[in-house]
Amino acid sequence: MTFSSRIIEIQKKTDSFLCVGLDSDAAKLPAALRSHKNGVLEFNKRIIAATKDLACAYKINFAFYEAMGKEGWSIIEKTRALIPSTILTIADAKRGDIGNTSKQYADAILNGMGFDSITVAPYMGKDSVQPFLEQKGKGVFLLALTSNQGAFDFQYQQIGKRRLFEEVVKTSQSWTTNANLGFVVGATKSSDIHTVRKLAPTIPFLVPGIGAQGGSVEDVIKFGCTSEGFGVLINASRSILYASTGKDFDAAARSEALKLNNEINFFRNTYY
Repeated sequence: MTFSSRIIEIQKKTDSFLCVGLDSDAAKLPAALRSHKNGVLEFNKRIIAATKDLACAYKINFAFYEAMGKEGWSIIEKTRALIPSTILTIADAKRGDIGNTSKQYADAILNGMGFDSITVAPYMGKDSVQPFLEQKGKGVFLLALTSNQGAFDFQYQQIGKRRLFEEVVKTSQSWTTNANLGFVVGATKSSDIHTVRKLAPTIPFLVPGIGAQGGSVEDVIKFGCTSEGFGVLINASRSILYASTGKDFDAAARSEALKLNNEINFFRNTYY
């Protein structure tokens, strides 16, 4: 089974397009966990337990764990092990370097740590991305059109007849025949989600920017889905993780995840 077909299978079984982002910040833990010896891991454990029947994927943002040093790497691996094998795991690591370095990153994260997929920066070109794409059955989400304000610094620059993000999307599709390429497309750039979809009719999108960043669920579904009504993983992190700072944080996270999942499915049923 290819990576792209696995996403569709998981989304059908879970009836969910929701990706829960585990951007777990030790400084933002509920008060009850701040003195806990394994506070971040316990937080992740309870968030996963509360939301795993509502999510098709979990995205672990490496930066929040790398900042913790050696302990953080252990928490990444233990958190990934808590995620059911029937749900997609995404290493939000944003790697991308010269070929031999990228090969080490790919081996470490996709094989050694066992993640299903990874985010990769395409700035250095094909040879920096190829080692990730060579991992059959493993997904690679290239940063195409990001949700941050700084996206306008480079991604919208005109390159011949196309803007840079369009060139990334168009060119990179020739880099693999393994059906394991995806794109990160920010929800806050809703006017251009359709542009990317037209350039990549069947490729899955990882869509950040919903929730705390204010992206439109309706626009993502309307303009981002494939003609079959699939192809988007809608990520929410802060709005779910920090729905409450009290002892009920996991129940509040579930409530927020359920609310978002219902909203996503409402628009899925509206448009497909």
